[in-house]
Amino acid sequence: MLRFDACRSVRFCDGLTRRDFLHVGALTTFGFSLPAWEALAAQGAARAKDINCILLFLVGGPSHIDTWDPKPNAPAEIRGPFKPIATNVPGIQISEIFPKMARHADKYSLIRSVYHTATAVHDTGHQLMQTGRLFTGGIEHPHMGCVLGYLKGQKGEMPAHVLMPRPIGRTGGNMPHGQNAGYLGKAYDPFVVNADPNDPKFQVPDLLPPDYLGIVRAQRRQKLRQAVESTLAAFEKSPQVQQMEESFERAYRLMTSAKAREAFDLTREPASLRDRYGRTRFGQCCLLARRLIERGVRFVTINMFETVFDEVTWDIHGSRPFTDIEEMAKLVAPNFDQAFSTLLEDLHERGLLANTIVAAMGEFGRTPKINPAGGRDHHPGVWTIILGGGPIRGGRVVGESDELGHVPKTRPVTPMEVTATLYHALGLDIHHELPGPQNRPIPLVDYTVEPIRELF
Repeated sequence: MLRFDACRSVRFCDGLTRRDFLHVGALTTFGFSLPAWEALAAQGAARAKDINCILLFLVGGPSHIDTWDPKPNAPAEIRGPFKPIATNVPGIQISEIFPKMARHADKYSLIRSVYHTATAVHDTGHQLMQTGRLFTGGIEHPHMGCVLGYLKGQKGEMPAHVLMPRPIGRTGGNMPHGQNAGYLGKAYDPFVVNADPNDPKFQVPDLLPPDYLGIVRAQRRQKLRQAVESTLAAFEKSPQVQQMEESFERAYRLMTSAKAREAFDLTREPASLRDRYGRTRFGQCCLLARRLIERGVRFVTINMFETVFDEVTWDIHGSRPFTDIEEMAKLVAPNFDQAFSTLLEDLHERGLLANTIVAAMGEFGRTPKINPAGGRDHHPGVWTIILGGGPIRGGRVVGESDELGHVPKTRPVTPMEVTATLYHALGLDIHHELPGPQNRPIPLVDYTVEPIRELF
């Protein structure tokens, strides 16, 4: 989070590689037609298109069987209380608790065979799904949005990556959740809203008035000098302090920007549209995400929940302080159904869906068999995620789980394949090497991993 203390082929600017160019030249010699050349050029332009992303992180882990991978022919203790309904794409069914989503299945695809083999706790899933890797040996890998900001930078005054409403908090594992820049450094942490957009008095705490910022800036410099007066010159030349200065300057420009304050001002949206999204924390976060993407933010991460304790969430163990299946269906599912569907509609109506990926995912699925408390427990063996928008095709189902929803039956998909897919859709070289700890090169994803090609 943003804090004050804190040998490859040649690729041309249109996205075409030198190999593409030479290949087209050779084909032209042998009668390759002008329309075909134009088609290839258009493909290159599409690759070079500036793609953004909104990641809806469904903290708690939705039950795949009760949501987007229903099992109507399974025994009652597995299929649960909900019936499947048809969507606007023939052959694709989802749970009846998402009637609005069913009308937009042509705009998103379902990956029903995601799985991981790490420990079945929330934190490991958070790490894997947002960075592609499990944190080991004290190494924290960067969130996808932070990587995008590092490689492409920010547009004008707006931050490259915004996280809202707050970072993931306590989920029981006491481990990092994968929502900062990790070894890339704090300069690439997301800008954190740290406020509820559904609050009538909503204000972003860090967007302070310029006069106050001037005082803060002066006080900060004075304290720095007092703390290290004797070795000030050497101290200020250190990379750490220079990075901190750069971070502060970037934050200062953001906070004094009228454009940024306007971007975060939800009162400028019609009340009717705010109602369409839903007057909930998640609903208003989705609306704010659209405003930010529209105004130059590259990546927005929304945590639907901050914790899994003492709140009705996707974490449906059944017994308190958790949620059961029925509570999830009455409160959580309608909230998601309304906000997600309106976000797709709003982006589409404004012509933004073509260059904005919308991803919705949790950290794992739930056990197929309903437990004695009327819920389902953690299950990373298989679950479903949703990807759409940008270059990702809608109306598709990739992979399937077995008859009981216990393991992948076809096309198993790992978290790293999911991150590879998002990086590829964002126009990044998925094997680009980042400077890891001690400048050890670390590719965005392992060299053996490829995107989910069925989505493109």
